Amino acid sequence: MCDIESNGRLGWHGWRHWPDRPIPRATGAWHDLSHRLHNELPVPHVFPKPSYGRITSMPKDRLNITQIEMVCHIGTHVDAPLHLFMDGPSFDQIPLGKLHGQGVVWALDVGRFDEISADMLAAMRPLAQPGDMVLLHTGWASRFGTDQYLDNPALTVEAAEWLLAQDIKLLGVDFATPDLALPRRAPDFDWPVHKVLLGNGVLIAENLADFGMLAGQRVEIICGALNIEGADGSPARILARPIDASA
Repeated sequence: MCDIESNGRLGWHGWRHWPDRPIPRATGAWHDLSHRLHNELPVPHVFPKPSYGRITSMPKDRLNITQIEMVCHIGTHVDAPLHLFMDGPSFDQIPLGKLHGQGVVWALDVGRFDEISADMLAAMRPLAQPGDMVLLHTGWASRFGTDQYLDNPALTVEAAEWLLAQDIKLLGVDFATPDLALPRRAPDFDWPVHKVLLGNGVLIAENLADFGMLAGQRVEIICGALNIEGADGSPARILARPIDASA
């Protein structure tokens, strides 16, 4: 999650590429890792509140038709490189393979404003493989909608660089942003973690719902985001299920 105020920048370095890997046999059911969208959805003060409502309703009208007005970066969503880089691709330009694939779920014991370091990530198992998605479970999703939610833990720049060195294609977190928490930011804050990841073709999924049941497992992940032309991000229904790690 980024503030509205920012200067435009160039510097997107392109997509990273890996050989296609077949998805191993599923060993469990799909789990929904997304928060439901509704009119009381918690949003940071820098964003307008969303609106979901009927423009026609049965039985008065012949059909139920819902209209949606929302910022792309609230609730569970995926950031496109265009979010931070003027020369980055928009959401409709993201190759489909970047939104689906294998990954790992790592559980971290962190608290309010804690740093997630490269050493902490290096100790996680199972190991990430090139082309994996990495989902970080901290339990912070339980605070979604509370005053404490934006006091989230955050990755250090070194942790982001370490993830980049592991050749991952997406980072997902169960809190508002992998960057420094909103209350801790200086006026000239420049989203260094977003810059490292998005600038090098690693997508970022934010505000994931609880997925502690998948901790320590290899999983198949689908980021069911909207194909919005020119968008810098998209709301997403993110799904994951365990797969056979021995395959």
